[in-house]
Amino acid sequence: MGQPLAARDSDVLSGSRLTRCLPALSIRMAFGVFIHRSDSIYDDTPAERYQFPPQYLSRVRACIGDWIVYYEPRKVPGTRGYFAVAKVEQVVADPSAPGMYLALIEPGSYLDFSNPAPFADADGVVIERGVLNEAGRISGRAQAAVRGLSASDFARIVGLGLAEDNPLLPRVGASEAPSAVREERMPFGFDETRERVSMLVSRVVRDRVFRRIVLRAYDERCAVTGLKLINGGGRAEVEAAHIRPVEAGGPDIVSNGLALSGTAHWMFDRGLISLADDARILVSRQANDPDSIRSVINPSGRAILPDRRGDRPHPHFLNWHREHCFKL
Repeated sequence: MGQPLAARDSDVLSGSRLTRCLPALSIRMAFGVFIHRSDSIYDDTPAERYQFPPQYLSRVRACIGDWIVYYEPRKVPGTRGYFAVAKVEQVVADPSAPGMYLALIEPGSYLDFSNPAPFADADGVVIERGVLNEAGRISGRAQAAVRGLSASDFARIVGLGLAEDNPLLPRVGASEAPSAVREERMPFGFDETRERVSMLVSRVVRDRVFRRIVLRAYDERCAVTGLKLINGGGRAEVEAAHIRPVEAGGPDIVSNGLALSGTAHWMFDRGLISLADDARILVSRQANDPDSIRSVINPSGRAILPDRRGDRPHPHFLNWHREHCFKL
């Protein structure tokens, strides 16, 4: 925590040469890896911006308009590995920190992986092949906070990140999304990479992934009622609700989500209930039967939230819901 702002987290070889984001495949595709850790000293909000020092400027600029993968270092307790993807929209000087820069993320592009991918699989095979040297050993570039990512490594990581062995499907009325990843064919080529990119912008895929990560964070339990019900088919009788809807610019991230039963979801979307920043469940004074609403709220009167602080509703999204949806 005491290291200077001249180097990103885990960047112990800032002077090592790195492969630039690759201009591959007949159309420009320049992928990258951004290291981010939950206890970072940098002013990062992965769904919105990534702060970095000037030595990484050319590498980050090479990724403008393309996708990057977020990675949490192995030395972080409980590391998530490769945990999300996002698209870099532009790079600007950080107005609040002289000498620093911000990679601004394209709104709506950030997506947490439903199945975060480890640095190496169970057999010890490194997922990101670009960090290996000619002898097949891990090179210094694996320590770089910003590094280029080949198209094949990008396709492999995204395929693993979106794969689901046991998807948590909606209760009724929604068709199953196609499998997130086909049987891997080596080597990856243009079609595989294009398929991964098309998945990242598919609303069907994004809704399925959002449901997966929100229900997992809430242990498949309704945040309002406290009930955890599983139907006869083994599916959770709970839904993933966006606090700020996608149509209003809300991102597909856990901190913009709530696990809600069907009735609670309906009331939340219609502004009959909302949440205070301290998780108190608010009931609208305009509700025609407020006593019935209160009767389905768990006895604590507060939303039952995830243990992991970073998964809890962000005050920014809760404030939006109170201002634009909740009926005072």
